[in-house]
Amino acid sequence: MKVFITGATGFVGSALVRELISHGHQVLGLTRSEQGAKELAAAGAGVHRGSLEDLDSLRNGAAQCDGVIHLAFNHDFSTYAQNCEDDRRVVEALGAALAGSNRPLIVTSGTGMASPGPGQAATEETPHASSAVVPRAASEEAVDAIVAAGGNASVVRLPQVHDRQKQGLVSPAIQLASEKGLSAYIGEGTGRWAAAHISDVAPLYRLALEHSAPGVRWHAVGEEGVPMRAIAEAIGRRLSLPVKSVTPEEAPAHFGWLAMFAALDMPASSALTQKKLGWRPKGPGLIADLEKLELSA
Repeated sequence: MKVFITGATGFVGSALVRELISHGHQVLGLTRSEQGAKELAAAGAGVHRGSLEDLDSLRNGAAQCDGVIHLAFNHDFSTYAQNCEDDRRVVEALGAALAGSNRPLIVTSGTGMASPGPGQAATEETPHASSAVVPRAASEEAVDAIVAAGGNASVVRLPQVHDRQKQGLVSPAIQLASEKGLSAYIGEGTGRWAAAHISDVAPLYRLALEHSAPGVRWHAVGEEGVPMRAIAEAIGRRLSLPVKSVTPEEAPAHFGWLAMFAALDMPASSALTQKKLGWRPKGPGLIADLEKLELSA
């Protein structure tokens, strides 16, 4: 299968490019830079010049391929709500390019977009929140619209994807701890974040592509919920920093934009994904990676 990938040179994307090629697929990767083009070529992938802002380039890339995996997202949280609406338009454009065929479109979302009851782990069958409440849910709403129109679109929900260099939203928490001289958590630190190692996430995307079905949600979850206090303590140990609890009232001043995520309890299950796809996460846990965090000089 020839697969068009947005975000092909990113953290997850570069691992996915290698995974797909090693399993006999062809890859056409989106990039706007010369460096990105060199990285894709070195990995054995084709290069498609374009950007998320150029919807025509996205439609053209998708039209050339047998399937699409959409990974890219603008993570500038100063314009978060706008970025989410922009992503809705990207998903719509990719879906339009595949309309009238059964070619699969796999769209990336987050396990935090699912909206279970308080204290419950989100499952693949948990409906997503409304974008009016959680802006990032716009991507899943766009998938719903494509499926309603007869398209073959589905979703992979990511938790905190990690290795020893990157850890999703934990990475800015590490940077913040370094800058402030302490590693903090909110209240009792009982909020939980689901997590998965990058070595498990790339194979899941491949399986989701190979076993695509309209409207399905897959959860790339290796650990259902790592407590925020355990994360803060691991960061403190690795950086040799004190660990401190801050009150919910103090959290915005300490965490800045990260406060809206640091306060959330976001456990998630992948039981249905594992059962249906035969996927078995085997990579190291989040705390294990934080204990051996690769620090920049």
